[in-house]
Amino acid sequence: MNGGDEVAAAPAGPPQSLDWKFSQVFGERTAGEEVQEVDIISAIEFDKTGDHLATGDRGGRVVLFERTDTKDHGVPRRDLERMEYPIGRHPEFRYKTEFQSHEPEFDYLKSLEIEEKINKIRWCQTANGALFLLSTNDKTIKFWKVQEKKVKKISDMNLDPSKAVGNGSIASSSTPKLCLANGGSPDRSYNYLGNDFSFPPGGLPSLRLPVVTSQETNLVARCRRVYAHAHDYHINSVSNNSDGETFISADDLRINLWNLEISNQSFNIVDVKPANMEDLTEVITSAEFHPTHCNTLAYSSSKGSIRVIDLRQSALCDSHAKLFEEPEAPGSRSFFTEIIASISDIKFARDGRYILSRDYMTLKLWDINMDSGPVATFQVHEYLRPKLCDLYENDSIFDKFECCLSGDGLRVATGSYSNLFRVFGCAPGSTEATTLEASKNPMRRQVQTPSRPSRSLSSITRVVRRELITGAENPGVDANGNAFDFTTKLLHLAWHPTENSIACAAANSLYMYYA
Repeated sequence: MNGGDEVAAAPAGPPQSLDWKFSQVFGERTAGEEVQEVDIISAIEFDKTGDHLATGDRGGRVVLFERTDTKDHGVPRRDLERMEYPIGRHPEFRYKTEFQSHEPEFDYLKSLEIEEKINKIRWCQTANGALFLLSTNDKTIKFWKVQEKKVKKISDMNLDPSKAVGNGSIASSSTPKLCLANGGSPDRSYNYLGNDFSFPPGGLPSLRLPVVTSQETNLVARCRRVYAHAHDYHINSVSNNSDGETFISADDLRINLWNLEISNQSFNIVDVKPANMEDLTEVITSAEFHPTHCNTLAYSSSKGSIRVIDLRQSALCDSHAKLFEEPEAPGSRSFFTEIIASISDIKFARDGRYILSRDYMTLKLWDINMDSGPVATFQVHEYLRPKLCDLYENDSIFDKFECCLSGDGLRVATGSYSNLFRVFGCAPGSTEATTLEASKNPMRRQVQTPSRPSRSLSSITRVVRRELITGAENPGVDANGNAFDFTTKLLHLAWHPTENSIACAAANSLYMYYA
């Protein structure tokens, strides 16, 4: 080789598996403490910057947390990251404020109770230092503004309390002096005001106007708009558009398009309700706008399909631009096939190229340019397959697990039972499959996944199988032999938009981890 020849760089392999560590917990339960139903967290969402985190609970409350480690040496953290400045600290959050977003209601026309539980929270664009967010229960969406307001206090009152006596007269034998506005007094008798203005002996020498000052600031949450009476069925999704002006709300049969400024009208853009309800075969389970294309949105169905629609094609988008579904394997059909195929959540990757979907047993990653099938499939809890009958009996099979992607698109995460959640690498060649527990020792239940031969990158329809050792011999245990608990389920989690940090909800506790 000639001296001037450069050695070709070896192709970069898949990113290494992350080493997850416990960061923080809010609302940690003590051993044996009973969880109140209203305190159970039902929604989690980071804002676009990752500096704020919101949670909603079954009691209709929204709790906001703010990041405390964003400043270092006077330089914003994101600038330090650009300069490759070593940052030792992980993301840390503190409680910011909370407010009651929804109250329980009663629909008298349908004799139906509407619970206050928060189904979804979505952050909107910030303006003038104020935070804006959308929150929804089953029927009503609200637009909130959270802002620091100066607290006004009255100071400079008339009397020195140490000299006041019972009826307000001054307990002093000295001759009263006239007080000026700034607290001083002129060196002359008060009776210069004239004969018409005189005080009785021992009375009040002067009146000073109280002064209103504002030193402290308080966070105030104000409901700016209420978007009501537009859904006959339970709202399962709210998603705001990249245009900053509109958002969608979806229930089982319809998707409506709203303008943030107009609360008394919305446009129905998808309607899958059949003329005869007996012909109903599938419902909408989740909907989300594309992160950068304001005309594109995707929605999933209970039959395991994802439809992408283009708002430019027609006012009512009954026909889809693209359909993503996986063909059923021959001979695999059972009583549970359709139930476990139902998609409970979809998320666009940050660049909008991929869609992540979660059904009962798996996570699937779809390339929006390839509708022949998912580019990757991750088995979340395959060892539950022998238990599907029990899961159906106790209704656990209808649990709606959420999913999330890392900001760089290299990893995906979702929850499971026994307060476990799974993190998978989705870069070509990655075999990362980590099991974490929502506790202060997240790696306690770690399953060592056997190494596999690397996949061929040329295979377009690669299917990534991340299977744990099946617990078929003893279906009451997970792959590590630990007893499985269906009552503790980790449904809600969110990945920080710019860092490897995950927030997840275990009942009423909010756990945060970093890698």
